[in-house]
Amino acid sequence: MIRHTEVMKANHLIKSKSIYLQQHAYNPVEWYPWSKEALEKAKLENKPILVSIGYSACHWCHVMEGESFEAKDVAKLMNAHFICIKIDREERPDLDNIYMEAVQVMGLQGGWPLNVFLLPNQKPFYGGTYFSKEQWIQVLSGVAQAFSQQYDDLVKSAEGFGQSIERSVIEKYGLKKGKSKFFPETIRQIAKDLIGKIDPVWGGMKRVPKFPMPVIWSFLLDMAILDDHEDLGEKVCFTLEKMAMGGIYDHLGGGFCRYSVDGEWFAPHFEKMLYDNGQLLSLYSKAYQYSANALFREKITETISWLLNDMCGPEMGFYSALDADSDGEEGRFYTWTFSELKDLLGDDLNWFCQLYGIKEQGNWEAGKNILYQTLPYVEVGENFGFTQEALLSKLREVKLKLKEKRESRTRPGLDDKIISGWNGWVIKGLCDAYLALGEEEIRNTAVRTGNFIWHHMVIENELYRSYKGGQAYTPAFLEDYAAVIQSFISLYKISFDSFWLRRAELLAQRVLRNFHDEEDEMFYFNDPKIEKLIANKKELFDNVIPSSNSVMARNLHQLGLYLYNDTYLAQAKSMLQLVSDMLIKEPDFLANWASFYLEQSVPTAEIVIAGKEASTLGLSFQKTYHPNIIIAAEVKTTDVLPILADKVGGKTTFYVCFNKTCKQPVETIDAAIRQLPKLPNT
Repeated sequence: MIRHTEVMKANHLIKSKSIYLQQHAYNPVEWYPWSKEALEKAKLENKPILVSIGYSACHWCHVMEGESFEAKDVAKLMNAHFICIKIDREERPDLDNIYMEAVQVMGLQGGWPLNVFLLPNQKPFYGGTYFSKEQWIQVLSGVAQAFSQQYDDLVKSAEGFGQSIERSVIEKYGLKKGKSKFFPETIRQIAKDLIGKIDPVWGGMKRVPKFPMPVIWSFLLDMAILDDHEDLGEKVCFTLEKMAMGGIYDHLGGGFCRYSVDGEWFAPHFEKMLYDNGQLLSLYSKAYQYSANALFREKITETISWLLNDMCGPEMGFYSALDADSDGEEGRFYTWTFSELKDLLGDDLNWFCQLYGIKEQGNWEAGKNILYQTLPYVEVGENFGFTQEALLSKLREVKLKLKEKRESRTRPGLDDKIISGWNGWVIKGLCDAYLALGEEEIRNTAVRTGNFIWHHMVIENELYRSYKGGQAYTPAFLEDYAAVIQSFISLYKISFDSFWLRRAELLAQRVLRNFHDEEDEMFYFNDPKIEKLIANKKELFDNVIPSSNSVMARNLHQLGLYLYNDTYLAQAKSMLQLVSDMLIKEPDFLANWASFYLEQSVPTAEIVIAGKEASTLGLSFQKTYHPNIIIAAEVKTTDVLPILADKVGGKTTFYVCFNKTCKQPVETIDAAIRQLPKLPNT
């Protein structure tokens, strides 16, 4: 939502497609987007550059805008002494990565809004995150004076920060190239280290605030299955239950918020991000296959409903985010006063209050209540004399009533740009949800979104990051390529249409040509050929989104097996070997690499199904979640994948192979499953 109280002259952001930049287009600050024009103006006028980075759903970005960027006295100071550039971190994560690291190198804590001061050559010398208006005026005045009177000192500082940012990942993290092997006991120790950091009371990791971190739980679930570690599987499911019951989940509309500000999953930061929900859809789908927990099925179904109702565009691309705020207040759309609920619910009030921890004085701030499931359905039902089925029936009716009332409120702002990589995570989530629930409409949605990306966001085999208004723009980053390639591999597994693997291969070839650094075998986050930046970064650490290099390594591993491409397999292996020592020391931040280490410790099962019912049985095989497999089915096509060559026959046959060596062919799913490997004991 663009906020301005009087008619103002638009600044240089007015033509931007980004909702976030549009929000600042009528600030009295003379904002520029990141552009050649702005950078050259800084050099021509010899002014420092102020780069301010945020995103549309960022609460404190809105606060700083209202306090400082909309204030004429502050804008006058900014315009007089700086070339001011606004960046949407979701459109330009490459720039965000560079300047976030710069602030951290300065010894400051990162976050958004991110405000960084640069010399005219783009090298940073000072920065920070949120500043109050009084603090911001002091910072602006101090930086302007230092630029005028202590320029040589700033140059020296900027050179030091620049050198730190430009260091290779080998130098920065002490990585060593090698041909190390992958040992079962090593991955068991990595899992043990992570298990020791689990919160035994509330689930999740022992951290505040609490982020869902699906990459950690996905690894541990795979470990539980491949190592027959039932206790670990229970720990993963316990965390997912706590998250699903928490205030971090939208119990009326579906979908998860970005994180919980406390350690109990109670009070969320109310923004909803597409990438979180795509990954959590995958995680809950696999956990449902593992546990048959009905609560997980409920959250899968509701989250897909939310994605389709609130986040899906007419062309089947999914939008980026929902804001935390509405009417200038965080969480206003999602929270309830006791009197509102009393007026709406009548006889249903008492059981509803017990189920969701509702208090007359409010369970949160300012007399508001967050819906937070405190007890299992069956227990609340017993407390009020209902069967669980009767309670759930009542709950469906009450939810519809509350949703209808909620729709009359001002909705949180929607960021309607479509990001290819984030859509990749949703496609994968939908594919996994289809395998878990078997509902054809879920598969159709996944396929339609995959086709949307291919036909609208891939131009001459080059992927673009953003799409809006019928146009793809901003060449994609490694994060996007990796997630989209992964999603296309997933689409093959639910359709057995070989063109999905061929599309994935075309994108992988572009990554290898344009992003690859032969010095360390990793991939740059940005394509260095497109734009010269002060540093070309590489992303190694898995965070709320798994690192683009770890996702790409696992993609190459799977493509290498499907296509019998030893170059892909060797590339993936060398990437894992480079980070293996660091993985042992810091598994919390390398959990997707841990999943790949697990896949290297247990031979990846190459499953081929030949015969008339191959496709149907291929889907049936996947109704149970089996980590670390690739699966292919014989279909009538002129494009025979290398993995399918010579594996044909009229009678349905399952081939379970490892490293291109097959076990005795079998004729039933159960027999094939018995041939799948577990993590070796030694």
